[in-house]
Order: sequence, then C-alpha cells, then structure tokens
Amino acid sequence: MVQVERTVTVRTPIERVAEYLADFAHTEDWDPGTVSCTRTDEGPITVGAEWHNVSEFRGRRTELDYHLTRRDAGRVTFVGENKTATSTDDFGLSAGPDGTTVRYRATIVFHGWAKLASPLLKREFERLGDAVVPELTRVLEALG
Repeated sequence: MVQVERTVTVRTPIERVAEYLADFAHTEDWDPGTVSCTRTDEGPITVGAEWHNVSEFRGRRTELDYHLTRRDAGRVTFVGENKTATSTDDFGLSAGPDGTTVRYRATIVFHGWAKLASPLLKREFERLGDAVVPELTRVLEALG
C-alpha cells in the first residue's frame, strides 16, 4: 500500500469546493498524472456515480473505473479499481474564517505481484503529490 497526503487552504467557500471536487472529471484540471477522466453514467452526481480515468505514471498508462463512495459537507471520496490496484481518493474539507482547508489523501493498494512494488513506488507517488498541490490550489482559488 502507498499513501500520500497533502493539505491546501484556499479562499473559496467550502460549498463551492465540495461541489467542484464531487465531479471526478475535474481531475484533468489539477492532477498532473491524469490524461483523461470521463463520466460513464448519467444524472446527478451522487454516491454511486462513475468515471473512467486514464492516468500516466512512470511512462505507462493505466485505466481505473472510479465511483463516488461518499459525498457530504465535509468529505468527498472516490474509489477506483482495475486488476492491478484499488485507489482511494479522499478529500476532507473544513471551513475556516478565510476559506476552506482541503486534506487530500490518495491511497493505492496493489494486488497480486504488484504488491511487491509498493515500497519502490512510494517516492514517485510522493513526487506526484507534490505536483498536485499548486495545481489543486490554482483551480480551487479560481472558483472563489
């Protein structure tokens, strides 16, 4: 398992941040590893909504099917799966006097032989987490 956590604080109200983050297609805007992310079902974005995500990591493309597992005022959570891994993207939101603090935690659990690579990939995922911070901050500030 690999887990990366980052925190950003933006001036945007929590309601706007929560609404934006609930649409996983927006990862195209702030996640440097995301090549494309497309909604695969229709209707309102509620728990159970689905997306197909294509990411590039270390020069290789990987595809995961994500679904929204939690959406409330203080938390938005997605779980993505393929045969190699299960990825959980969890956003904890808290309102403050100057805006919203977002705690983003990405957890990747590898399956089968891929589990052996977890310790080796930790540093790469940390770098990716570092790259997310300025992009996520930029797009969330623009909502304000």
